[in-house]
Amino acid sequence: MRTLEKKIPLFDRIFKPEHIVLENGHTVERPKSRMPLVVLIMAIALLIAAHTTGFDFGIIAKRIGQLTVILGRIFRPNFEFFPKVIPPLIGTIKMSIVGTVVGCILSLPFAIFASSNINKNKPTLFIVRIIISIVRSLPVIVYAYLFVFIFGMGTFAGSLAIGVFTFGIVTKMLYENIETIDMGPYEAMQSFGSTTLESFWSACVPQILPQYFDNCLYCFELNVRQSSILGYVGAGGLGILITERISLRAYEDAGMIFLTIFAVVWLIDLMNDYIRSRIK
Repeated sequence: MRTLEKKIPLFDRIFKPEHIVLENGHTVERPKSRMPLVVLIMAIALLIAAHTTGFDFGIIAKRIGQLTVILGRIFRPNFEFFPKVIPPLIGTIKMSIVGTVVGCILSLPFAIFASSNINKNKPTLFIVRIIISIVRSLPVIVYAYLFVFIFGMGTFAGSLAIGVFTFGIVTKMLYENIETIDMGPYEAMQSFGSTTLESFWSACVPQILPQYFDNCLYCFELNVRQSSILGYVGAGGLGILITERISLRAYEDAGMIFLTIFAVVWLIDLMNDYIRSRIK
């Protein structure tokens, strides 16, 4: 039954019950909004979190002037510093390419074993998914720190860290894609006596290939940004240069590095969009 139109102030809609007038003349009282309670709970949670972490709004108010000074220097990049950015930038891109390729290749077989519509063995399915969850639970910088400790400082440790990170992300997204495909062609090939691998390759791969490439491109774009900070733990790339320039308070040089990262990520994003448009 339709209700009569009635303009109600915003304050009344939130804090007061709304009387809805029906066409038959009866009124229905809508329950009060829970928005005030939600806002109160969020405010209490924010205050508790700020107190626990030592977050002080007063310090922000006092130091906001210094922040504007630093940002002002960063937004005046030193273009003469650009030649020194190129070598670590190339190292960053190389790490991203190697790590992305290795991680994406390794993700394919694990994604198959992690798909419940392909792998009917419950124990194996459980073990593979546990492994994927463990791998995905750690951020890339933790892997970088671990591999630097094992293999020493340099881009090799960074490439391994990016590879492991990419493996966890792509495997998770890929097996979820596999579980949504049409299993009719796969089951038909199975009924004709084809092996699981043959059936999957012929019936499933064409369905998941666009999503697989899309996931790989997304991770490559993400890894370029991730690899820029791995230098903080000695894993090579632009991170080492960023740490050096900021520690020397050469904020104009750091601004040039940030501008370069922005330009590279933007170009990669354009390239990824073009590739996606061609493979779909």
